[in-house]
Formats: sequence, C-alpha cells, structure tokens
Amino acid sequence: MSDAAACWILSEGLTGLQAQALGLAEAAGLTHDLRVLRPGAPFRWFPARYWPAPLRVVADALHPPRPRITIGCGGMAAAVLAALRTPDHPVVQVQHPRMNPKRFDLIVANTHDELTGPNVIVSRTAIHRVTAERLAREADLWRDRLAHHARPLVAVLLGGSNGRYRLDTTVAGGLAADLAGMIKRDHVGIVVTPSRRTDPAVTAILREALTPLGGFVWDFTGDNPYFGMLALADMAVVTQDSVSMISEAAATAAPVLVVPLPGKSRRQGLFLDMMLKEGRVRMFDGRYAPWPVTPLNDTPLAAAEMRRRLGL
Repeated sequence: MSDAAACWILSEGLTGLQAQALGLAEAAGLTHDLRVLRPGAPFRWFPARYWPAPLRVVADALHPPRPRITIGCGGMAAAVLAALRTPDHPVVQVQHPRMNPKRFDLIVANTHDELTGPNVIVSRTAIHRVTAERLAREADLWRDRLAHHARPLVAVLLGGSNGRYRLDTTVAGGLAADLAGMIKRDHVGIVVTPSRRTDPAVTAILREALTPLGGFVWDFTGDNPYFGMLALADMAVVTQDSVSMISEAAATAAPVLVVPLPGKSRRQGLFLDMMLKEGRVRMFDGRYAPWPVTPLNDTPLAAAEMRRRLGL
C-alpha cells in the first residue's frame, strides 16, 4: 500500500466513534492519521449540520498534508466530510450521516440504519477493530494475568444509561445478583469491564457483589483488559444499550448474552432482532448455557467493498 492511500480519520473525541472509523481503515489496510474535531463556542452547542462553514469551525484539525481519502464517523464528522469532499478527494462516512447521502462518496451503514442507495455499503454489525490477529495478541498478553479466575470464563461488558436505555443502580443490583448467582450455580469465573459511560455507582455495586466471589471488575487503572477479556472469554455478557460492544463480542468465538435494559429504541431493536435470528446472541437469563456459534464480523467485507469501489 502506497503513501497515497493514507487516510484521515475524523470524529469528535469519542472512543466509540473513533473505533468504528479506525476499524474500517485498518481492515482496508490504510495507514491513517487520527484527527479530533474540537469546535469552539458557539458551534459546539448545536448540531454540526447547521454550521455555516464547517471547515472553518474545525480548521485546526484539517492542516495539511491532505491524504488520498478521509473517513469519518458521527454527525460532526459527517458535516465536515460533506464540506471537505472534492472530485479528487473522496470521503467515506461510517454510520447514517443524518443528511443528504449524495454528499458522500460512500456511506457504511448498519442494516438497522435502514439506509440504502448506490453509494451505501450495508453491514449487519457495527464496524469495529476486533480481528483474529488482535484477539490472538491480546490472549497472549492476558492469559497469565487472568489465569487465576475459574473456568469457564465469562466476560461482562458494561455500557451505561443513554437517551434510550437505563442502566442505573436499580438495574445494576439485579444484574449483580444474577452474575453472583451464575458464579455460585454454574461455577464460572467472571471478569467485568465498565465503559466510560458506566455510572461509577453501577460499577461499585457489581464490584461489591462479585469481588468476594472471586470476580474482577476493572477500575480503569493499568492496562485496559477489554480485548484480552474478549479473547479469552468462553462467554460474553453485554448490556443492551451498546450496538458496538455487542458487535465486538459477536466477532469472537464466544456465545453472547445480551442483558435487557429498561427503555426502547427502534434502531437497536432492529439490530437485536437480527442478531437473535442469526443465532449469534441470546438474551441473558442469569445462567451459563453455551451453544455453538460462529464469529460474525462484517467489518472486513465492508472494507473490501470500500477498496473496490474507490479503486484502492
């Protein structure tokens, strides 16, 4: 791959958005330069699609040299990509841009985005950075550090409350009791990683319930165990709020249980229905009951199609 194929990655400074754009670039074999969009006042207070001159608003992130293509993820990136696009500089948006799709050379959208068109690549799962190679490396890094936990090993991925679902202390109490019961009844080891969105009070409830039983709850100190947990888990338990985390867990060889949360989202509901019909996930009921699965990962397919369409 030549330097001419290098790309910019544009997004606001949210790990989940960056991971999707980075995952697409990495799967396509593109060298990349991550640029964080940081609008000043007053533009940071209203949606980027209403900015009168997006390139001026985030000019600090767009200093040359300009790459061959630019990949972005999220609403802020979409507005900048649409303004940045030229005939000799294609732009690729990950996720529904919430603006005219014709303003992009390519859009990589999920099935649950319900977006189709001649420039749309549709994937069943969210784009992400989980690969067989990364899982193998992380397994080697974490195997000894997690060796003292009972087997089978269950990795629990916690999201957090958002505008559609609620993961508060009441919900956490029920989840903690179910996980503690799984340890006692099914004799599993449990390791938990919260996300940046997880309420610290929720994390504390799970730590109090699980640590005396040999469970582990990451406290954000030291190396991040996320990929190591995915690599070594015999089963993954993921909260319903995060399409990205469910997609990442589904890219492994482990069965995935989804923890239902109070709330409702049409898009997330469509995604979960599809994953249930594929047999890749089941709903969490507090028991360790594995079933045969095959890793489900559409990121390489989307990346290959992007390369084909853009002639990379």
